[in-house]
Amino acid sequence: MSVELLGFNIDTYSFDEAICKAKELIDGQKVSQVVTINPEMFEYSSKDNEFSNIVKEAEMVIPDGVGVKIALKLNGHNVARIPGIDFAYRLLEEAAINNIPVAIVGTKEEIITKAVANLTKQINGLNIVYYHNGYFSDDNEIYNALNSKSPKLILAAMGSPRQEKFIYNAKKLLKPALMVGIGGSLDVWSGEVKRAPKIFQVLGLEWLYRTACQPERIKRIFPTLPLFILKSMRDRYVK
Repeated sequence: MSVELLGFNIDTYSFDEAICKAKELIDGQKVSQVVTINPEMFEYSSKDNEFSNIVKEAEMVIPDGVGVKIALKLNGHNVARIPGIDFAYRLLEEAAINNIPVAIVGTKEEIITKAVANLTKQINGLNIVYYHNGYFSDDNEIYNALNSKSPKLILAAMGSPRQEKFIYNAKKLLKPALMVGIGGSLDVWSGEVKRAPKIFQVLGLEWLYRTACQPERIKRIFPTLPLFILKSMRDRYVK
């Protein structure tokens, strides 16, 4: 089931239901895309029709940002927030349990190398068959390498909209797999960036903690977040 918000259908799964659906897609016969949507992505979609269409065609669109959860609530929908980093980590755990080959693409070489090393230590049995940094000019070279390794779960950490476009174009070129955009998750998994304390995670205030640690993020959040909330409220009453 899904609900509509500012032109996009947002899936209303619980965390466990989203994992179950993702496992079904991993076993599917095509490349499927998961978009972990946040307010910044809504804003970008209003300026980029290609990106907007990519989100609309994704097999799963889950509410990552707390701003999306608030906007849905204001529109009468009590939908669980599913943090992309937790969703992706759980998928890696499921991949290890079920012997599913994994690939990871994105971020700086030193970051992805540390992240892969940490993940393989933390998750017993995790089979990462391929990884590559995000600094490449020839996407086809990466697609060819992925096809040669045949991963069934592919995580792309290139930031939005680059990762969503990379995944979307892969749909026509790769063997069946589930592809998920994971933004800055590798920074955390590498140990280079400290994740917010648990209380901030539970309250949906990771953005506040990260902004306190990285004041330059204020320009990304404001005025995007308040304008997004206002747009979602206006959309409700226009309907």
